[in-house]
Amino acid sequence: MQTNQTNKKTFLGKLLSVLNVVYNKLKPSLLAVGVGLGIGLIIMLIFNPIGAFPGLITMLSGGLGIGVKGLGDLLLHAAPIILTGVALVVAFKTGLFNIGASGQMIVGAYVAVHIGVLWNIPAPLHWMVSLILGTLAGALWGAIPGLLKAYTNTNEVVSSIMLNYVGTFLAVYLIKQNIYNLTYAKSLNIQPSAALPRFGNLFSNSSVNIGILIAIGVAVLMYYVFKKTTFGYELKSSGFNRDASRYAGMNAKRNIVLSMLISGAIAGLAGAVQFLVIGTNMNTDYNLLPQGFDGISVALLGLTDPIGAAFAGTFLSYIRQGGFYMQINGFPQQIIDIVTSVIVYTTSIAMGIQLFLANLKEKRMLRKSAESNLEEGDLK
Repeated sequence: MQTNQTNKKTFLGKLLSVLNVVYNKLKPSLLAVGVGLGIGLIIMLIFNPIGAFPGLITMLSGGLGIGVKGLGDLLLHAAPIILTGVALVVAFKTGLFNIGASGQMIVGAYVAVHIGVLWNIPAPLHWMVSLILGTLAGALWGAIPGLLKAYTNTNEVVSSIMLNYVGTFLAVYLIKQNIYNLTYAKSLNIQPSAALPRFGNLFSNSSVNIGILIAIGVAVLMYYVFKKTTFGYELKSSGFNRDASRYAGMNAKRNIVLSMLISGAIAGLAGAVQFLVIGTNMNTDYNLLPQGFDGISVALLGLTDPIGAAFAGTFLSYIRQGGFYMQINGFPQQIIDIVTSVIVYTTSIAMGIQLFLANLKEKRMLRKSAESNLEEGDLK
């Protein structure tokens, strides 16, 4: 009996310890979400006091109030957001700021849709080829700022954001030249064989497909790469201190290029996943894809962790769905953009404060260690 009680106490102690670690890690994100929702509620109270609380409830329901179709739509929209978040995490881990995910997405999307419209390949090869070549297109587009950074020290923020516009204008030009639907001023519909397989009637008439499984699989794969492989360790080391990693014998230039290439590949995959859906067409209005910038929010909210990005991307899709249905309460969808912006800012500030306090603690410990060494030297 005593042994069983001891084992139970040990198990509970370990469980509480794990929960405490998880809570401390998630604390900045939870704080950010709470602040974002609170400010969103204040704004709603200012503009529509009567509909504020019903609107908040609708937002928090995330579209699940309409049943399994709402859940399916949530997962459908979450897939590309998760992938762009993971793409940004890969760059952040290597000390790079890939702000060109939008351009990499649209290049990957165009290649996938081009193949989906014009190539005649039997299923399931059709959607597989579209997905793979769209991913490769994103990888090549992401490698450009990586090469410029590695060999000419060009700031990747500048080069990648410029490539957003180049990629968008190029995609619009190619759509109009090759796969243009004059009636609707959009790309033509992809062939049914190029569409990602759906989950049948599991989510009613929602268009949700295997894209969500692909997104989760990529997040798990990148988590494994960074946690368990030498390659992932080298990428992280290059991000922490490029000079030290070079001194340790690591190829910093290669790591920069590979990091941006992988980041671009995942962003290109996100574009392919978003548009390989029947009824989803590429526009020709020269606007950057917003999901590329959502990746920054998701990566920060997920604390630059691939698994965290998967949860953050799902959460962002969740409240976006709720924001869409908030219109029945008399609120514009833009309320959600305000909420998510506040969440991102609060997350960044919380992470900055944590880093500042950690640095202070480390300096204090180093100073105490130095003082104790001096005292020992005086005694000798």
